[in-house]
Amino acid sequence: MKITPQKINSFLFFKLPAAFFCGVRVKQLETTRCVTKVTHRWINQNPFKSMYFAVQAMAAELSTGALVMMHIKDRNQKISMLVANQKGNYNRKATGKITFTCTDGEKVVLAIEETIRTGEGVTFWMTSVGKDKEGEVVSTSEFEWRVKLKK
Repeated sequence: MKITPQKINSFLFFKLPAAFFCGVRVKQLETTRCVTKVTHRWINQNPFKSMYFAVQAMAAELSTGALVMMHIKDRNQKISMLVANQKGNYNRKATGKITFTCTDGEKVVLAIEETIRTGEGVTFWMTSVGKDKEGEVVSTSEFEWRVKLKK
């Protein structure tokens, strides 16, 4: 069964309801690229009337994690995935619709190939950039993922 944006969004409802109810959604999922979006609303705002940083982190993490999930599913192997570290930079207030894009799908493929080949855990960094409707960068997040072949 192929992983699609609709299936990931359904997964959010059942397994990550905080992200779902804050409005985080996958819009595009391709081999090397994933795009998520979230719109600033009352439920996901901070006291300064912009989007809470943790909501931005959820949307950014999903843009990286959906790529990892998709490539693991494509390999039909039992592989675990885990966020080991996270870094975030918040450049300006996030209001309106914010789109997060990760283009690091090739890194995932290489890491999965290495963990299958060696049987050892592999860590790698992925970046997601959040932009507002004007195309201005509001935040940049980096996630260190760890994949490992299950025994």
